[in-house]
Amino acid sequence: MMFLNLVLPLMATLLTTGVHGQMVKMDSSKSGFVGSQIELRCQFVNSNPPVKISQVTWQKLVNGTKQNVAIANPALGVSVLSPFKERVRFKNPAVRQHTPSLEDTTIVFNKLRLSDESTYICEYTTFPAGNRENMVNLTVYARPMIQMGLSTPSIVAGSKDLKMIVATCVSANGKPPSVITWETDLDGESNTQEIRNLDGTVTVRSDYLVVPSREIHQQLLTCVSTYNDEQYTESVTLNIQYEPEVIIEGFDGNWYLNRENVQLTCLADANPPISLFQWRYLNGSLPSTAEVREDVLMFKGPVTYDIAGKYICDASNSIGTGSASTEVTVTEFPSYPREMSQEQHHVGTVIGGAVVCGVVLLAAITLLVVFVYRRRCMFKGDYSTKKQIIGNGYDMAGSLPQHPSQSMTFSEDSDEEMKKLEFYRGSSLLGGNIQEFHSSQDSRMKAYHTGLIEEHERCGYNEQTYIYDYGSEVEVSVDMVPQMDGSVISKEEWYV
Repeated sequence: MMFLNLVLPLMATLLTTGVHGQMVKMDSSKSGFVGSQIELRCQFVNSNPPVKISQVTWQKLVNGTKQNVAIANPALGVSVLSPFKERVRFKNPAVRQHTPSLEDTTIVFNKLRLSDESTYICEYTTFPAGNRENMVNLTVYARPMIQMGLSTPSIVAGSKDLKMIVATCVSANGKPPSVITWETDLDGESNTQEIRNLDGTVTVRSDYLVVPSREIHQQLLTCVSTYNDEQYTESVTLNIQYEPEVIIEGFDGNWYLNRENVQLTCLADANPPISLFQWRYLNGSLPSTAEVREDVLMFKGPVTYDIAGKYICDASNSIGTGSASTEVTVTEFPSYPREMSQEQHHVGTVIGGAVVCGVVLLAAITLLVVFVYRRRCMFKGDYSTKKQIIGNGYDMAGSLPQHPSQSMTFSEDSDEEMKKLEFYRGSSLLGGNIQEFHSSQDSRMKAYHTGLIEEHERCGYNEQTYIYDYGSEVEVSVDMVPQMDGSVISKEEWYV
């Protein structure tokens, strides 16, 4: 009894160690693209001492049932079943030997197919431990085929603002499906749809719609297909067909008698190109001097009044016809001189601007000189302020000032105001005798100061000026009126 109690726990320990020491190692998932090669790993971790491997079987799980793919048996050898026989093999050569080693039974898939996507089981049969297995999920991707093209080789511009399909981008048979976007400057819109295929792939189709017009001719459209974080691009250039748009050049408004080498040119914008140019003269048949050279109407010889009139050019392509007209007038003489070249015009503008700036600067300098000169010649001080002409005034009321008498002179042509001044000086208002005033010609009497005279002559003063040699020189104008205190005051203040 004691023996059994010792043996049974030991056997249980050995069995437990054996079970947990054996395992099948595989990747949980694998993926690959259609047509590529992929490995599905399967390795057996044996116990120590190792158990005997009786057989290894690879199976595919299809709708809940197991389908044999490949078998490795130590006695019977290696066998790969249909439909995998041509595409599946054991990677380790030791598996195919007469005395095989089955610890590594990794298989290799060649030319992977979408139908290969499934769950695969690797099962080890051992003795006496029994079966051990593990599984891997295989995902198969399909790269799409990118195709892009115009809806038709040529698209005709319509007269109505109706959007139509101008280009189509297709990402066909992709797994997973692609995402299509458009790169363009056109003001259009896209219409995208997905189509599920029987093999599990998806086809994505995107149409680009825009209003066909001559303005979008030769514009670039780029389709961008994003698949598994990878981008594929395809581009097309729009081919929009439209009827001709016509203008006439050549008449500059200055066709005059005897002018040489004049002509009219018909310019047309069209797709497809112009196939026919026709010139017409609204007044009748073309003048005899006119010569048609496809898009050019040349006039031989000098200009005459006969070529005046309205000319029409018709330009045609397979889409339609466009027309333009111009009215030609002929004058006896040139109506205007030939225009200066742009360079000459620029030089003339610069010279004219320089002349104007010079004149303005000269005028400014002249005004500044005149202002300074006049400012220098202007009367200094307050014109209406009283000025003493005899001493410092009275010492006391009614008495004469205690200083040598002063005299003043004036010319014979002095006006009446000067005579009044002389009268006031000799009158009793000043408390003195007028004869005595005139008879006391003092040797201290000074003549006009030479510099002052020159200054007054230069400044153009006409009024009489008197200078007295007492203290400082004081100018007394005829516009001043003497006062009783010996001062003078301006007429403006006197007569107020």
